[in-house]
Amino acid sequence: MDLRSTSYGLALGCTSDRLRRVKGYGQFCPVAQAAEVFAERWTPLILRELACGSHRFADLHRGVPRMSRTLLAQRLRSLEVDGLIEHSGDGYYLTAAGSDLVPVIELLGRWGQRWATGNLDDADLDPALLMWDIHRRVPAELLPQRRVVIMFRFYEVSKERYWLVLEPNGVDVCYKDPSHPVDLYVTSSLRLLTSVWLGHRDFERARRAGEIELEGPKHLRAALPSWLGLSTFAPFGTAVAGAVT
Repeated sequence: MDLRSTSYGLALGCTSDRLRRVKGYGQFCPVAQAAEVFAERWTPLILRELACGSHRFADLHRGVPRMSRTLLAQRLRSLEVDGLIEHSGDGYYLTAAGSDLVPVIELLGRWGQRWATGNLDDADLDPALLMWDIHRRVPAELLPQRRVVIMFRFYEVSKERYWLVLEPNGVDVCYKDPSHPVDLYVTSSLRLLTSVWLGHRDFERARRAGEIELEGPKHLRAALPSWLGLSTFAPFGTAVAGAVT
């Protein structure tokens, strides 16, 4: 990608009169001008969620669970004023200017996968976000013919439980008991399952080593790795030597 190319744009020219810049750099450089719009805290993550297919407010909030609902509502209004999103019906959608930022988000994610996820701090481990990410990557063609409920337990948050509910026509993630019988129990450390999700660790090797405990029928234990899948960015690996997982 050539950052000097005028064909690769943030489409700011047609919307510059609508873009609100709170803290400017005082530079005419297109990188500075774009950063004033894109680099405000939480904005890249909200745009990431919209690009991943979340449109309803509740779903957007599930993708940024540590952001208050009040702040999310404020930021969505700001992004609408900025011309990056539009509110239609009961959902939010990227405009042309917002859609032009999707490749930027993808490149940022690839860089983060390679250079920033090898040694995560404990504060970066978020079970709610992990389960939300996992649920939307379950391959539709591998969904079971009947409901399967999987309960996840993590050592770091031993009092919390998370449920993945697989139905023939879709997947849901629950942070409260869905009142369905549990078919499969998964117990591991949050750090380990996050590393598996990011592609830094292999699920089967971790299971054989006793780092992931499965309790349930053999056919469900065998199917679990294919349901969990991997992060979109996992194929890009990590360039951090000696990454701690």
